[in-house]
Amino acid sequence: MAAVPSLRHFLLLRPRLPLLLLNPSSPSFHLRHLSRRAISSSSSSPTLTPQEESDGSVTTVIDVNPPRGTRDFPPDEMRLRNWLFDHFREVSRILSFEEVDFPVLESEALFIRKAGEEITQQLYNFEDKGGRRVVLRPEITPSLARLVIKQGKSVSVPLKWFTIGQCWRYERMTRGRRREHYQWNMDIFGISKVYAEAELIQAIVLLFERLGIKSSDVGIRVSSRKVLQAVLNMYKVPENLFTQVCVIVDKFGKITREEMEKELISTGVSSDAINGIIDVLSLKSLSKLEEVLGSEEEAVCELKKLFSLAENYGYAPWICFDASVVRGLAYYTGTVFEAFDREGKLRAICGGGRYDKLLSTFGSDDIPACGFGFGDAVIFELLKEKNLLPELKHKVDDIIFPLDEELHGLASKIASSLRKKGRSIDLVSDKRLKWVFKHAERINAGRLVLVGNSEFERGAVRVKNLLTREESEVKIDDLV
Repeated sequence: MAAVPSLRHFLLLRPRLPLLLLNPSSPSFHLRHLSRRAISSSSSSPTLTPQEESDGSVTTVIDVNPPRGTRDFPPDEMRLRNWLFDHFREVSRILSFEEVDFPVLESEALFIRKAGEEITQQLYNFEDKGGRRVVLRPEITPSLARLVIKQGKSVSVPLKWFTIGQCWRYERMTRGRRREHYQWNMDIFGISKVYAEAELIQAIVLLFERLGIKSSDVGIRVSSRKVLQAVLNMYKVPENLFTQVCVIVDKFGKITREEMEKELISTGVSSDAINGIIDVLSLKSLSKLEEVLGSEEEAVCELKKLFSLAENYGYAPWICFDASVVRGLAYYTGTVFEAFDREGKLRAICGGGRYDKLLSTFGSDDIPACGFGFGDAVIFELLKEKNLLPELKHKVDDIIFPLDEELHGLASKIASSLRKKGRSIDLVSDKRLKWVFKHAERINAGRLVLVGNSEFERGAVRVKNLLTREESEVKIDDLV
């Protein structure tokens, strides 16, 4: 049998192939033999393939990519993720929300609904070893509702909670759409009026402003499920068809009118009602809606109040009425909204609305509630498009370097002391001084602390300020 090429030859000949060769009999193999390109690629799912060497040993070929549609976060990308999450948390703090969390693994029953929602067909669901049907959560609101029910009377309303969690959906991937993403949720329980929606929309606007996004870049479409309910009532459409109609109507603008008419007819909606529904969905003016439904209609009154509050909050330029917004999840009952990029290049940036009757679907008493979900994937695409992503570099306060091996103990003592004072310290040893200086540049260190024999005899160290290039001898006890 012909000899298998060495790993070095393999990587030189095929630098783009993201494979890692691991030989159990070769403990000297290290990840550094792999190029960064090979490690960071994410084009396919991990596989294990046995391959026999000429000496009879077996080498396992491992695809080092994460599963399709998922991501690794090396340090540079992790810094960006933390930067965004810090903004999520700061906006939540400003609005006096408390943080909560839930398991990513939930009971399947929490997410199985019979409304024809697309999300129910995208679940990562399976039976665990105990025979229980479980799911990797595709969204966060049902988990939040479960926690509210669990807490019961131990908490008082209104509740203002937020979370940042990972969600999983097996769906077709497009720009800004992955099979896993992180999502910022803010939810309010216990407020029945649109004051709650007004607060939530301000949170979204504050986030955009903190990120450098302007109202000329992004808008927020606002409508209400009650608009569609009013239209269905006008045409005597049975109430039990409402949820099915909402799921179909959520496709407005995504499928042709003929396709929508066909789907609505299949649910039993009359042709007159279909024409009325589509006519109302085309409205972009609240005054036009008022002409159709009347000024006393509940949906009209609530929307007018919300737009009035937007003027008081100062974010009126960000929002617009769009009757076609219904959102695809079955549990929404009132106001709905979604943020969009005005150039139309991306899918919805975030979305939410009111869901006053969700808790009763889990066997509990209803509490008025509303909230939104804001994913990390689309906003990063928008920030890239607008050149608004910051350049975040690894930064360290001090590098401590013993010039002789016998001084490592003293260097570690100094490092420990400074760390206890809150400084970030990189303790380096077994390197040449030239390498240490280059390393200091790579990690943007502020100071270099050199521990040498002559200075040690005087109870001091040599400190070089890497920003000003000033150098001085400092007593160890005075080092801060």
